[in-house]
Amino acid sequence: MENKTPQTLPDIRHTQVFHAPIQKVWEAVATAEGLAAWFMPNDFQPVVGHAFHLNAGPFGMSPCKVTEVDPPNRLSFRWGKDWIITFELKDLGGKTEFTLIHSGWNPDTVTEFGEPHTIVRDRMNQGWTGLIQKLGAHVKG
Repeated sequence: MENKTPQTLPDIRHTQVFHAPIQKVWEAVATAEGLAAWFMPNDFQPVVGHAFHLNAGPFGMSPCKVTEVDPPNRLSFRWGKDWIITFELKDLGGKTEFTLIHSGWNPDTVTEFGEPHTIVRDRMNQGWTGLIQKLGAHVKG
């Protein structure tokens, strides 16, 4: 038997420049109301250690925990049992560069719903594309 190093799948990363000031984008990603407008209903608070839930519709209430808050530049939280979501914001003088990082993918792992990460990752990657468009429309409005 040869020793296999555990394989990991690459993080999902999406970067977009929004025509909105950084504080407006921060409020859209670091408040319960802001997240609900483009992502999912939730009881989020921007406090490290705060446990909250995302209301994932047919998938039910998804447990999360805030792991990093650095206003208005960076926010991270654990999502479910496997994932970390990170929002990174960079001030471009009236515009904001926004990067989403969805990490914690492992080809040998299945989600709470019994689906392999390899399948879910592709679906989530596409889902984030649409969500980030919604976020962009929300902060522009």
